[in-house]
Amino acid sequence: MYQLAKKEYEKYGIDTESAIAKLKDIPVSIHCWQGDDVIGLDGGGSLSGGIQTTGNYPGRARNFEELKADIKKAFALMPGKKRLNLHASYAVGAIVDRDKYEPKHFKAWVDFAKEIGLQGIDFNPTMFSHDKVKDGLTLSSPNENIRKFWVEHCKTCLKIAEYFATEMNSHCLVNIWIPDGFKDVPADRLTPRLRLKKSLDEILSVKYDKKKVIVAVESKVFGIGVESYTVGSNEFYQNYAAKNDICCLLDNGHYHPLEYVSDKIPALLAFYDRVALHVTRGVRWDSDHVVLFEDELKEIAKEIVRNDATEKVLIGLDYFDASINRLSAWVTGQRAMQKALLYALLINHSELKQLQENADFTTLMVKQEEVKDLPFGAVWKEYLKRENLSEDYLNEIKKYEKEVLKERV
Repeated sequence: MYQLAKKEYEKYGIDTESAIAKLKDIPVSIHCWQGDDVIGLDGGGSLSGGIQTTGNYPGRARNFEELKADIKKAFALMPGKKRLNLHASYAVGAIVDRDKYEPKHFKAWVDFAKEIGLQGIDFNPTMFSHDKVKDGLTLSSPNENIRKFWVEHCKTCLKIAEYFATEMNSHCLVNIWIPDGFKDVPADRLTPRLRLKKSLDEILSVKYDKKKVIVAVESKVFGIGVESYTVGSNEFYQNYAAKNDICCLLDNGHYHPLEYVSDKIPALLAFYDRVALHVTRGVRWDSDHVVLFEDELKEIAKEIVRNDATEKVLIGLDYFDASINRLSAWVTGQRAMQKALLYALLINHSELKQLQENADFTTLMVKQEEVKDLPFGAVWKEYLKRENLSEDYLNEIKKYEKEVLKERV
């Protein structure tokens, strides 16, 4: 099947071997929080602060050892290069508050990442599920003690990120997202943003190796309990990132339903050396559904590939579903991302771009339709075969569920 597919693609000037080789070198950062419904390990015990996980499927990881085991099993069923994305709330054995975290609280994660051959570790300050998220505010809080606490937390995260980068010999993306906002119409939209700007300035005053640590800010339209106003808006963060030479992170669930991140990627690539990406699947809003091989995911991948941005766009996954087997959610989403990248790599973008430049829109339309009928599935199966993986991962997950997950009561 693959040999036939290879010949069919050759008719269109597309090299399937080159596509497979390129796909193997595109890392995807996979979020740890799918495994335990974003509960974390630092003693919070429940999820709060504008985030909600629905469902109670049996087998949630309840501690570090269980989470490690689930990650190891799930990652073994995923093709390609993988990174691990951690939230600060996954500190191991921490007996201090979040503003006092040190690299030693994350050494166990470094040891684990090396053990299973990951490419690197990315990191996120955790500004939710904590009693110092007061009145729904963190870095924009009018309470100076609260604001300072979260500033210090972010500063410690930069130091930990540098530790990750050094240990893993790879950059560490530090993504700053806050839940700050108001449920109803605010009387003052500017002042909270000025406080957020001040906080970010203070955080970035820490000396860190910019070759090792990539700082990003992540906007959002609204969240649970902050439906009317979000302090960290898209306009605020894009301007702040541009002015301060840091990275913008695009989460494709964090925009209005008719806004598409696939269109925003090339817009930012015109101005930024790097663009960070959280891939999710929003259903009506930022609902963080498991990523599937659907149209917008294909368009996101096409914009990354056609603009030669596989090293410029830092791809991470961000979703959490407690209504289904959590390992299956992990694997399904990661494979969908890889499928989309392969799909994009199997398109003759240079030819299509030239048709657009020549204003030959009739031929362009026809050629864009033709590629949809090419035997993509056979190339995907060949890629999995070379990664020593089967297309069927569900049976392996069901076996793990029966032997391991159902024992967790």
